[in-house]
Amino acid sequence: MRKILYTFTIFIFSTSCLYGSDLNIFSVGFFDFNKQKNEAIDFRFDKRFDETLFDLGPKESPLFALKPFYGIEATSDSAIYVLGGIYVEEKIGKRTYITPNIGVGAYDEGDGKKLGSVIEFRSTIEISYELKNSNRIGASIGHISNAGIDDKNPGTEIISFSYQIPF
Repeated sequence: MRKILYTFTIFIFSTSCLYGSDLNIFSVGFFDFNKQKNEAIDFRFDKRFDETLFDLGPKESPLFALKPFYGIEATSDSAIYVLGGIYVEEKIGKRTYITPNIGVGAYDEGDGKKLGSVIEFRSTIEISYELKNSNRIGASIGHISNAGIDDKNPGTEIISFSYQIPF
């Protein structure tokens, strides 16, 4: 399983230069912070593309644009999660953004928490602040689970802090 995840990760990162991307997001956080049974340090890299896949709302004035992202997440107990998904970004202040996203991917527990399936879903909500140099700092809370596709579905929550660089 690890070989498949590594191969997939290398493929995704090597082809990322083919698209115009919006943000590279580097995050560090606390995995399973609320249950305190399988805590670990969580490291995450997400790449968000500024390419609209689908507009929500009227054609004349869409309410939201769904855009793609992909990422890789690894924990201090060797769990690895590779995923892709969609996000919506909304500017809620002069320099403040709120960004919900959902994705699906492959999870290898390593020595970490068993989530019940190789296929896992992640939902995250993030708030970020744009600095004067156009980089951003942010905080997010996310949930990973298999959405009940397996009998065992403990799920986990992650709280993260990020530094975001336009690319």
